[in-house]
Order: sequence, then structure tokens, then C-alpha cells
Amino acid sequence: MELLDSLEQIETYIEDSVVTIGNFDGVHKGHQALFNLVKKQARTINSKSVALTFNPHPLKLLQPEKTPLLITTSEQKLNLIKSLDLDFIICLPFTKKLADVTADDFVKKILIDTLKIKELVIGHDYAFGKGREGSSAFLEEAGKRYGFKVHQLKPVYDGELLVSSTAIRNLIIEGNMPSAKKLLGRNYQIRGSVIHGMNRGGRLLGFPTANIVSQNEIIPRSGVYAVYVAIDDMTYYGVTNIGFNPTFPEHRFSIETHILDFADNLEGKSIDIMFVERIRSEQQFQGPDSLAFQIKLDIQKAREILS
Repeated sequence: MELLDSLEQIETYIEDSVVTIGNFDGVHKGHQALFNLVKKQARTINSKSVALTFNPHPLKLLQPEKTPLLITTSEQKLNLIKSLDLDFIICLPFTKKLADVTADDFVKKILIDTLKIKELVIGHDYAFGKGREGSSAFLEEAGKRYGFKVHQLKPVYDGELLVSSTAIRNLIIEGNMPSAKKLLGRNYQIRGSVIHGMNRGGRLLGFPTANIVSQNEIIPRSGVYAVYVAIDDMTYYGVTNIGFNPTFPEHRFSIETHILDFADNLEGKSIDIMFVERIRSEQQFQGPDSLAFQIKLDIQKAREILS
């Protein structure tokens, strides 16, 4: 798998291709279906499989006030696509110049001249180019004109729920992690750097926590969660509290995780937290003793869920 970030690199590597294009926020089951068809068609015609995406999300440049909260950071997105074994990921910087390219010029200059496309795979609601003029109907006509096939996937459902980035965002914000997992195909994950906290967890409560600052745009609803915690190459059970710690006077927002059966100092390290299930809402307790008792119950519940 090769990761490319400019059109100039492409012609050196790609003689012909089967391509899918999109933002792929979340790299959910619908996106995975696109990538699987790209790989299948590329094998069939002995071509290269290519995912073409952009950074930042185009709406961040064009209509920042309408940009949705993103499920994955750019780094997470690219790593997830890498794990799906395409030949190439092309992540183009989304600039004003690229935004001004018409759909017809995009097809001619990028898909035909640069990627030498043989087949294109698109989602059920895909459109691209200035003013979203590159609709599925436009692409079908362009394919006939320039000699490439267009495959448009039908919507992907989990039961009656459409697999979409919007649905997943809503589920995460609600704290419904099992349903979000169904649509993503994995537990929702955030990455964060461990910072120095209030030093209450171990000293006052007897349960040390790793406090993180995350670059992820979507943080699950306030509450207590059973989680997996990935540190370097190891994964541990954990309990994560998200919220404002109402038992204490500061009421400062925090994301803090008690990692079960773990004692090392993590300050300054990056860790990944994978949310499995919301155990309870955040509560105000009479004091540290009653909170510590509840944390014991939360840990017991987390062990049951995670095992």
C-alpha cells in the first residue's frame, strides 16, 4: 500500500486504476463496501485499486459553518483505509484551486489523464466538483464518453438503519456505543495525549486515572463507559468518565480513564480509548467516599461487559 499526497506523484506509480472517491469520514461499513468492490474489480481486470480522498474535509474550506463534527481525524481515517489493503491511498490537500475545478475537468485531468481510470466505484448519494455538479448521472455519461465503467453501490443498512456518517455521529453523541459499533464495524475510538490532572484519582479516591486531551471532534455523551485502552502494542480494560466531575468544586470538563490492572505513569504518552458501552450517567456524590464506592461498582460492571 502506498500513500500519496500530490498529483505529481501519481503518474510515476499508476498505469491504470479502479478508483473510489470520497471523504470517508468514519470509514464505516458503507465505505468498507466501496473499498471491497474496488479491490474486487481491480483484481478482475489486473489493475490498481485506489481510494482518493481529501484533507481537510471540503466543507471546512467552503462552508465551515456547515461542517459536521468528524468521526475520525485525518490520521485515523488514513490508518483505517490502510488496514483495508488497497494498492494506493491518494489524500489530496483540499484547496481553493481544487474547489474551483469543474466536474468535467476533474474527470478529464485527474481521473483520465492522471489516474488512467478504467472503473469508478461510487456510493449511492455521491456527487463531487464545483457545486456538486458531478452527480451519478453525470459520471455515467462521462464514463460512456471517456471509456470507463461506473459502479454505483446501493445503500448499506443495518436492519432498518442506513449506514451513514450522520447516523453514526448521532449515536456517538447519544452515548449509544453498541449501535455505533454496528454501523462502524468496530468500537468508536478517540486518541488523546495524557496530561497532568487534578491528582485526585489515586491520592483521594484510590483509583488513579489517565486524563487526556483529544483531537477528535466527537466526544461521547457525558457519563461513565466500559472501554478498551490501547497503549503502545498492549490493550487493557478500563473505565472512562467524561464530564464535569460534579462531586468536586472545579466543575472542569475532563476525559479520564482508570486503566484496570495497570500502574505505569503515562503522562506525555498518546493512548487510544475504544468505547464499548455506557455504564451510567455522571452523578454528583456526597463526597469522595461515596464516589469511591460507586467507582468500585463501575469497575465490576466494566469487567463483566468487557469479558
